[in-house]
Amino acid sequence: MKAARCPTLASVGHLGVFCEKMKYWNAYLRYWENIGGRYFMVAGIAFIVFYILLRVIARNKKIQHKYPAIKDYAREIGYSVMTISIFSLIPVIFVINPVISPHTTMYRNIADYGMVYYIFAYPLMFVMHDTYFYWVHRLMHHKNIFPYFHLVHHQSTNPSPWAAYAFHPLEAVVEAGIFIIFLFTIPMHTSHFYIFFFLSIIYNVYGHLGWELYPKGFSKSFIGKWINTSVNHNQHHQHFKGNYGLYFLFWDRLMGTIRKDYDQKFEEVKRR
Repeated sequence: MKAARCPTLASVGHLGVFCEKMKYWNAYLRYWENIGGRYFMVAGIAFIVFYILLRVIARNKKIQHKYPAIKDYAREIGYSVMTISIFSLIPVIFVINPVISPHTTMYRNIADYGMVYYIFAYPLMFVMHDTYFYWVHRLMHHKNIFPYFHLVHHQSTNPSPWAAYAFHPLEAVVEAGIFIIFLFTIPMHTSHFYIFFFLSIIYNVYGHLGWELYPKGFSKSFIGKWINTSVNHNQHHQHFKGNYGLYFLFWDRLMGTIRKDYDQKFEEVKRR
């Protein structure tokens, strides 16, 4: 997308208002390009590798042998574009808005909190996001909420990488809530968001990949039993119940919501 240019001479009156509107519009386009760019790059690479290049030579290793139809890919991409459009509004509203921005925890100089905190913030963000996702995810599965928020995402019963952002607009707003929580709870350097959400979409695409990348025995290993896998999330899409986590399985195991056949399914997939 090419951002529109604001006139160089700003003044009061209509021209000043026009320039102010153009500033926000240009910022929105930049955020759309950033969020959309990483989504289409990561999901696109995964799709090319696993749904085109490996489709013939390793078809039996796919978690669900059947491939989605073209209409499924089109639906997932269409809703993903809407999700990106909603996600792009959040930084415009909360980061560059002079009314709200001063009240956030954003900072621009790493030295303000030091490198130790800067690095520590990443695992903290993953834990916070996983906790937020688990509980809002379970809430969206309530029978009175599910049809309005989460049904669109679950139309992908056999998800592809394009399902990573295939949300109903209402769910997209809920998913964007973690960005707002970060902004008002822990100190956030501007680069935290770029790096964290880039890593997040990589893992999100992996979760919807339809292929398992972790090795045999991983789900029962000392570390692996706490880590979410593509098999785990694929089961959630296929059966609609259980396996609500995003990056980790802490909450699923603590709350007893992990599917009892998860380890068996993981090993069955890896034996192929």
